[in-house]
Amino acid sequence: MSLSSTLRLSSSLLRRSLSQSRHFPFPLSDPLCRLRHSVASDARFFSSRTSRSSKAVHASKRADEQLNEGSGANNGGLAVSGDGNNGDSRIVPYELHKEATESYMSYALSVLLGRALPDVRDGLKPVHRRILFAMHELGMSSKKPYKKCARVVGEVLGKFHPHGDTAVYDSLVRMAQNFSLRCPLIQGHGNFGSIDADPPAAMRYTECRLDPLAEAVLLSDLDEDTVDFSPNFDNSQKEPEVLPARLPALLLNGASGIAVGMATNIPPHNLGELVDVLIALIHNPEASLQELLEYMPAPDFPTGGVIMGNLGVLDAYRTGRGRVVVRGKAEVELLDPKTKRNAVIISEIPYQTNKATLVQKIAELVENKTLEGISDIRDESDRNGMRVVIELKRGADPALVLNNLYRHTALQSSFSCNMVGICDGEPKLMGLKELLQAFIDFRYSVVERRAKFKLSHAQQRMHIIEGIMIALKDVDKVIKIIQKGSIDSSASADLQTEYGLSEKQAEAILAITLRRLSALERKKFTDESSSLKEQITKLDQLLSSRTNILKVIEQEAIELKDRFSSPRRSVLEDSDSGDLDDIDVIPNEEMLMAVSEKGYVKRMKADTFNLQHRGTIGKSVGKLRVDDTMSDFLVCHAHDHVLFFSDRGIVYSTRAYKIPECSRNAAGTPLVQILSMSEGERVTSIVPVSEFAEDRYLLMLTVNGCIKKVSLKLFSGIRSTGIIAIQLNSGDELKWVRCCSSDDLVAMASQNGMVVLSTCDGVRTLSRNTKGVTAMRLRRKDKMASMDIIPASLRKDMKKKSEDTSIVENKSTGPWLLFVCENGYGKRVPLSSFKPSRLNRVGLIGSKFAEDDRLAAVFVVGYSLAEDGESDEQVVLVSQSGTVNRIKVRDVSIQSRRARGVILMRLDHSGKIQSASLISAADEEEEDGKGIPSLEEAASL
Repeated sequence: MSLSSTLRLSSSLLRRSLSQSRHFPFPLSDPLCRLRHSVASDARFFSSRTSRSSKAVHASKRADEQLNEGSGANNGGLAVSGDGNNGDSRIVPYELHKEATESYMSYALSVLLGRALPDVRDGLKPVHRRILFAMHELGMSSKKPYKKCARVVGEVLGKFHPHGDTAVYDSLVRMAQNFSLRCPLIQGHGNFGSIDADPPAAMRYTECRLDPLAEAVLLSDLDEDTVDFSPNFDNSQKEPEVLPARLPALLLNGASGIAVGMATNIPPHNLGELVDVLIALIHNPEASLQELLEYMPAPDFPTGGVIMGNLGVLDAYRTGRGRVVVRGKAEVELLDPKTKRNAVIISEIPYQTNKATLVQKIAELVENKTLEGISDIRDESDRNGMRVVIELKRGADPALVLNNLYRHTALQSSFSCNMVGICDGEPKLMGLKELLQAFIDFRYSVVERRAKFKLSHAQQRMHIIEGIMIALKDVDKVIKIIQKGSIDSSASADLQTEYGLSEKQAEAILAITLRRLSALERKKFTDESSSLKEQITKLDQLLSSRTNILKVIEQEAIELKDRFSSPRRSVLEDSDSGDLDDIDVIPNEEMLMAVSEKGYVKRMKADTFNLQHRGTIGKSVGKLRVDDTMSDFLVCHAHDHVLFFSDRGIVYSTRAYKIPECSRNAAGTPLVQILSMSEGERVTSIVPVSEFAEDRYLLMLTVNGCIKKVSLKLFSGIRSTGIIAIQLNSGDELKWVRCCSSDDLVAMASQNGMVVLSTCDGVRTLSRNTKGVTAMRLRRKDKMASMDIIPASLRKDMKKKSEDTSIVENKSTGPWLLFVCENGYGKRVPLSSFKPSRLNRVGLIGSKFAEDDRLAAVFVVGYSLAEDGESDEQVVLVSQSGTVNRIKVRDVSIQSRRARGVILMRLDHSGKIQSASLISAADEEEEDGKGIPSLEEAASL
């Protein structure tokens, strides 16, 4: 086998091993990896074993034949021949493919650890670490004047980094570019390149110094024995193996690198969000990824842009690999009001995108007729910001042009996350939580070592001060002892013998000058002693508890956030596609939506079900799976945001038109194909929202009677993976969610028929990630059955009617509470029969039941009245078997609170009532009874 083919085979085997494993394919304890510390041993294969002396090459044919015989006749062995002059020639048989594999693996490990991959502790590659350390040693702080970059490069090359000057200068330049790093580590003075990929000026022309952030985050504790130092390449200097970072710089600025068979590509993040997620993990080490995303939802690129959806971000944070789609920020601007000519203004582009190349690509596509509707393009960017103007032709659709730009150019590109870093001495693919935990462990050791260093120095100084204090108490005798001593050593020995001092204490006393014997100087020693005692006590207390050290880590991180945090630049948008939304071509029509217990959903046309009479069997909603029952039935519009609330308190969102439309007899589509739900999670409530108004709220009620009010505005940007809507107690589940305003009333009923009427304003507004308060005091084995909202308009009508004595006597006037029981019975009770009260009450009896019956739903009816003053609404009842019955509310009789009600739906073979929905009827209905009125409002169970 030839040498080249053997190297290719070894390379392919290494890549295959790397692709099949998240960790490095060979353990660091392997004897082969010990070669990485010696450059000479790495090159052994290319020197001593492949090269021969000129005399060995011109050896006789007889010697070659003996060589073949001794090595086994073409067995692939590699012979190493010594110098033939000294008669010490010897043959070392060695298999070529083994030597090639060992040398290649040693080379691969050297590249991985020493050049291409960053360390998870300080987030730096060796070249970046050496540049910052060299500048720190040169005293190039942010408060000092700038110095030539050539001086820094020479310092790094001469002391720490024996490679080319171009590699060092390019790394230095990148650390000073604000479009490459989210938080630059070096302040540059001069031409350091541009986003158009213009090269920087030569190192002899540019100047640099450390950025305050680099000093505070990476170099602040370097001189306090916080990290280990190792010899440099020629053993003449010491350099830090890692910098004592105070923040996970690997996530702050990201990293990219290509090694042998392995690469890394980590996106940058916002400093403030990074501190928040770090503190959250310190407080709760068992926090889930969903909880961490509440603090740091996505990367934050230095060039801004719009991050399209978070599915790729979620994959990257969970597994270490993911694809983040980034889109440039563009707006449509009106150039000429008369001709109505528009222009697309690009103000931000995706990360690592060359602006000049982007503009050139757009011009080529316009010339090739790939992009239509563009009349001119020009770059108006300056030092104040980016501005690329794309003028459109008259009558061109800006949305369509912009969509084509996203599709055909780098204005929309993807960032492939591959979060690989050096952890515990070996390359490792890690998720967000694993990266943060590795940094916390490292920072813990740094703070601990710093505290031990300070404690040791304080104890040593305290030892000296104690000796000085002893001497100051008897100054005259100390002076006589010193005067009697012939030399310093005898005086030191006499002091040690007389006062029991140590050698260091005696030397410190001898070093005191006479001027320090004054009363003022004595007081300074006393104050220093007190300060040292307090410092030692604090340090002992810090080292005695892990919690105290974590508090120090948290405090230092918060200080950095207060000092260096900046607003987020990249905007997170809940979308996973760069094409035009279907919402622009779909009419906003009313539709019916049905959800089953097992999580099947389907969208149907509004005329699917006919109006029927009270007491009839009803019409089937369609086929159901085995052991499946209907869970919810509602009416919405195609453009509505449909909020799906699960039993675990998580809310998901999608547009109504994105739910597949089915016929009445179809079984529907599983919700897990539409929503990113966890295993075993069930949707218990659905709320359609047409607009996220600031004065609207969501009222949530759990099975165990816990209620909570949250602003509807907080749910306008729901991730595809869902967000937390309410924190639940153990054994509780979220069941009902309704939209309301502060002036509305809420009616809550339990399964035993108890009713509580309260004001929505009486429920305190809370944030999303919190628990609620007790809504109703439930008796034994009782649970909540339903909840409905009484609008403020009905509330005002109730007040007017209560003031009119003639109306009060007539109990048949609305509004009413419509009770629906599981056995198909129902009734209407005047709302005036219930008085509003505060929360956490038992409530009033609203309905009586048979022993095997319970309350299924309660609705407030009387929104719309006919000319005769009767209700003009309809109720849709769905049984467990999927049978649907739609009846008029006016056909349900009005009864007292303690009455049982009348039959609404016969359930001989349909089980029990599973859900009910209230809709308003139109003014006109078709006489043949085959049509269905338009649906305008819906309140679902």
